[in-house]
Amino acid sequence: MFVRKFATALTFAVATAGVALAQSPTRIQQFNAWGAYSYQANNSKVCYVLSVPKEKAPAGVDHGDIFFLVSQRPGQNISYEPQAMMGYPLQENSKVNVVIDGRTFVMFTKGNSAWVENAAEEPALVAAMKTGKDMSVKATSRRGTGTSYSYSLSGISAALKQIETCK
Repeated sequence: MFVRKFATALTFAVATAGVALAQSPTRIQQFNAWGAYSYQANNSKVCYVLSVPKEKAPAGVDHGDIFFLVSQRPGQNISYEPQAMMGYPLQENSKVNVVIDGRTFVMFTKGNSAWVENAAEEPALVAAMKTGKDMSVKATSRRGTGTSYSYSLSGISAALKQIETCK
């Protein structure tokens, strides 16, 4: 089931990237809760690590496919960009909060995705992910439903190291 979720995640992540692909994404390696992937887009390589939540709340709500990823796009000068992807549209002008070991990182929303509001904090979020044990993500759907997701950070450091030299 875990592999099936990652296959779905991979397809979803690529489909929502909005980039013309020359080839399908390839899973490089799985590191506990995190997988490392790559694909070619517009004559450059894109690499990313991705995980699915281990817990979703509230129960009884159709959350759809939920992912958290960190991407490297050397051809666009983007390095270690965190992104939350939801299986539903997020409330317009809402914020998504990522909490690791008591530290909160705020993300802005667009459609079904969220990115770090202050890009200068991206390295701090990635560093917290590497040293933390668990991560929670809290969001609000377009319908106003508050949601939360719990992620394991087991394997994130090894997965990020795997895409370190993405070129």
